[in-house]
Amino acid sequence: MSITQQYLLDTYRARQLGDPAPPAPGTHDRQVLRAWGDRRSFCRVLAGRPAHGRVRRALRRWRTGPRPRAVG
Repeated sequence: MSITQQYLLDTYRARQLGDPAPPAPGTHDRQVLRAWGDRRSFCRVLAGRPAHGRVRRALRRWRTGPRPRAVG
């Protein structure tokens, strides 16, 4: 059974039972990949390796506070 067929079957069952429809396949892929990357970066920091990208910016904001935005 393909992903699409399983999704259609789950949607049909949800409609018959009055439950909310399940999310379409691929709906949360970006969130999952971002969370996975954040987890890997967090583990790198705990292991003593330098943080990069979003984790480094978040740590800097936490330590120094938010930067003022330029108006213009």
